[in-house]
Amino acid sequence: MLPNRMNLTQTTEEHLKKLKANTGVTPNVSARIAFFRSIESDFRYAGTEAKLNGSLVLDKITWLGDTAELTELLLKMYYPNQDAKQLQQAWAAHVADGVASLRNHTRLLQLSDNI
Repeated sequence: MLPNRMNLTQTTEEHLKKLKANTGVTPNVSARIAFFRSIESDFRYAGTEAKLNGSLVLDKITWLGDTAELTELLLKMYYPNQDAKQLQQAWAAHVADGVASLRNHTRLLQLSDNI
């Protein structure tokens, strides 16, 4: 479903790196949290293609970890007619949406209380 190598927009990536500097949570883990926060908030990808120009290109398993199957199933459920590239765009849009609620945390305890 999703391609084996994925990346995000540069802006989203910068927010994830800032969050890591403040809390110690790695970008791949915070991206997972952001994705599920976005899914819970009923955000839906509108099909607008974003420029995925972030320099952090990781394989799918590193980005998604143990949530890979669930993430792909949710994307396929919400966007059944999308191909792999469009699903990556949807995943990146959800991470960008979800990171907005996480990016200003300055401590791990503050972040965990908010989750």
